[in-house]
Amino acid sequence: MKGKYVGYVAGHDPLQNFLSGIIRDHLGVSEPQPAFRVFRLSGSNEVYGYEESSSGTKIICKFYGPRFTDLDKAAWMARQEYECLQTLRRYNLVGSPHHVIRPLGLNRDLNGVLAVEHYSGEEFSHAIARATQDHDEGHLYWRLRALAYFLATQHNRTANGVSVDFEPDCRYFDTVVGRLKKAHRIGQDDIDELSRLRDRWRDRPEMWQDQQVWLHGDATPANFLFGRGMDVAAIDLERMKRGDRMFDVGRVAGELQHAFMRDTGDWRCAEPFIGHFLWEYSCHFPDREQAFESITSRVPFYMALNMLRIARNDYIGRDYGRRLVSRAKKLLRVAA
Repeated sequence: MKGKYVGYVAGHDPLQNFLSGIIRDHLGVSEPQPAFRVFRLSGSNEVYGYEESSSGTKIICKFYGPRFTDLDKAAWMARQEYECLQTLRRYNLVGSPHHVIRPLGLNRDLNGVLAVEHYSGEEFSHAIARATQDHDEGHLYWRLRALAYFLATQHNRTANGVSVDFEPDCRYFDTVVGRLKKAHRIGQDDIDELSRLRDRWRDRPEMWQDQQVWLHGDATPANFLFGRGMDVAAIDLERMKRGDRMFDVGRVAGELQHAFMRDTGDWRCAEPFIGHFLWEYSCHFPDREQAFESITSRVPFYMALNMLRIARNDYIGRDYGRRLVSRAKKLLRVAA
């Protein structure tokens, strides 16, 4: 299992009984005295991997408790993600090639823990790095084809016939801009320009015309795993919501542009990969060219939103943050 090995779960730890029950009741593993190796994984939450030493059975546990002073809030958030995973799995996103990881258990008193199945696969971030750092472009093209197939399937299966409401995305845009201001990443002139550009997008009819779908909600390179062939698994669905499919598609496209800007210094290097991803996504509609035209008319707003979202983070250097904001403005000016 990937991650930093930190020891074994103690026999008297309540987590031992929790994990033992999961492998027995949900994974069909009968071990009279299970012992669990512990691995610290990367992530925005406290995330650990557990491997039963005899059977090799693996479980991932995400602890919400450290994020909240209120344990009830942590447990509620864990329950929300549990339900989101269950919801998407009911759309037959289980197995090959499209898989949403299986939730296995919850426990409020164990630091608001959510246990999910382990999925062995390559992180999307690794596939991107192989292109930006190792010049393995063909590998990324293949992975983007698989990811486009997965997201198009998820979105098309979950469309509910209700028109999208662009207003919540505009409010989220304002929230991100507000955080950039608070972090002293932008000034008032930037805020005024971004607000004007937001309003131009709000006035575009196409931003209101698609059907609502279930969104992943956090379609970043850390949250998709690739198996064999076209197999893709989605993880970390705590931000799942209804909305415009472009929220997910634009997040992926924006992350690609950010990765190439960061690693090569030139956003243009991402363009062939973004175009490939959008074209592959479009092929899962009756009229591929019409779908591509619709997607490319809306995706710049969501790419820009992702650039601004990244720029607000403390780990982003000031100079690079300014480049992200500048690139976001250029994307938004498409509607000017």
